[in-house]
Amino acid sequence: MINAIEITELMKTYRGKRMTRVEALQGISLKVCAGEVFGFLGPNGAGKSTTIKILMGLIRSTSGTASVSGLDVNRPESRRFIGYLPENPSFYDYLTAEEYLRFVGGCFGMPGSLLSRKTEEYLKLLDLWDARKRPIRGFSKGMVQRLGLAQTLLHDPDVYILDEPMSGLDPVGRALVKEIMLDLKRRGKCVFFSTHITADVEAVCDRLAVIVGGVIRKVQRVDEIMAQGVEAYRVHCTDDDQALRVEPAALRETLAKLEQGGRKVTLVEPIRAGLERFFLDVVKECAAEKPV
Repeated sequence: MINAIEITELMKTYRGKRMTRVEALQGISLKVCAGEVFGFLGPNGAGKSTTIKILMGLIRSTSGTASVSGLDVNRPESRRFIGYLPENPSFYDYLTAEEYLRFVGGCFGMPGSLLSRKTEEYLKLLDLWDARKRPIRGFSKGMVQRLGLAQTLLHDPDVYILDEPMSGLDPVGRALVKEIMLDLKRRGKCVFFSTHITADVEAVCDRLAVIVGGVIRKVQRVDEIMAQGVEAYRVHCTDDDQALRVEPAALRETLAKLEQGGRKVTLVEPIRAGLERFFLDVVKECAAEKPV
């Protein structure tokens, strides 16, 4: 089975000031499947955008290979299978939203009737229908971001590569984007998106990779992370609206005392460290490895 995205020993070295070498990517390898929402998580400057730009053919790697839907990313035809949203989308701002989507659809060779239907569908879905005749130069940052998502969805690609897709969106917009991602997953699409916001990954992702300093430090299923790291328990009793917080080592003793006191326990709820703690621990481990 062909992976939706496959990266093998990918390296990217830049020349910095005074001819210094900046190793943005240090031999990363990754496989992402169809029907998977994959989070690419890392702090600013970790190499997320560099990886995405290589996948999109915007820059070339120093060494290593990358493919999308089985096609090498250096082949222009690989882009036909991708819906791409850059970190800071910028469009021809003299066009209206409707005109811009028609331009994008024309680039992908979409038939006129299909393009008209999809343009209306996605402008309405992303709450831009009433603004469709306005020049993009008058759009807010959130509206530009939603238009970027509309053009990403327009030609119904197999793979979606999104660089910080929640940037500039209000809570309603963020919730909508998450629902769109989950719908794409249900339809068997691959969604690969970068972020440094752990809550977004926790909400929608099947798996994640943590990249720090150009090196992939962890690749793991999100549900496995969430099943680990119980910090404490909330113990609910029928005679008290306020739950008790109990440390793991004291749980058995606390339950016994409550029972002896005639109190009925209705729920014991684990309090987990969550994805944010997992991410911060990985970053701290990497910082500790650096030579002084």
